[in-house]
Amino acid sequence: MLLYSSTSIFDEAAARVVKEEEWWFESEEGNLLKWHWPLGLIYDSHTIAASIRPTTSSSSLQSVPAEACKQAFMGQMKEADFIRWGNTKRMTGLRKAEQDGLWEGIKEHNFDEYWRVASKVTPTTTPARSQSPPLPSSTSLHTRPPSADPQTGNGGPDRDGAYNVRNIPVRIYLPDGPVIQDVVPPLLDDGSPNSLHDFLSKNLSKLFPASPSEPPFHELAYPIIQGVEIPGDAEMAWLGACMAGADGWVNVCIGIIRDHGSRL
Repeated sequence: MLLYSSTSIFDEAAARVVKEEEWWFESEEGNLLKWHWPLGLIYDSHTIAASIRPTTSSSSLQSVPAEACKQAFMGQMKEADFIRWGNTKRMTGLRKAEQDGLWEGIKEHNFDEYWRVASKVTPTTTPARSQSPPLPSSTSLHTRPPSADPQTGNGGPDRDGAYNVRNIPVRIYLPDGPVIQDVVPPLLDDGSPNSLHDFLSKNLSKLFPASPSEPPFHELAYPIIQGVEIPGDAEMAWLGACMAGADGWVNVCIGIIRDHGSRL
């Protein structure tokens, strides 16, 4: 989307000469936008930055380090794999052609090619508990193919289900703040699902108090994932299966509510 909007400022002849892979972006302050971040995270980060001050971005022409992008992407996939399952066997067990297929799917905007391999390492949305949220639809793109889900249909537990992972790969991004990463199990100590509000109140208690009866008694911030403001009762396991980026990470960006209550 960013590339399309930027290309529209050129005439057709110039647009044919300029290749998409030669674009890069920077903020109005001259800071490079992180080329190894997923586009959705860059968009959300830009949005929360604008929630505290107006900001714009500009585009320039420069050769993109494609191999470095690939290595960064694969590194994030392996780290997410370890956090979810306690090992990287799912990623390291892929054939080289399959690992290359993950990246080719991203590079060529081919979801089917990407998901053919990614479905082998990511959790399914199969509910593991009666109070877990229902499947979004019978045609969910995040449902693992039957051939890769050997226990589905035989009454046994889904070992690859979202509620059976060790932890969910999650990072919190604050405007002009540090990136926060913490251990996020799918269930709390009492066995109830771990919610987004539980997670945020643990790590950002001043912005997201555990109870409405605690100060500041009104909303100060809001979470955004993939451009969507997420309700606090959303379960972390479901977010990990359905709202993670292509690299397997759930990137929670925190927007700040202004004095007059507006949100961007």
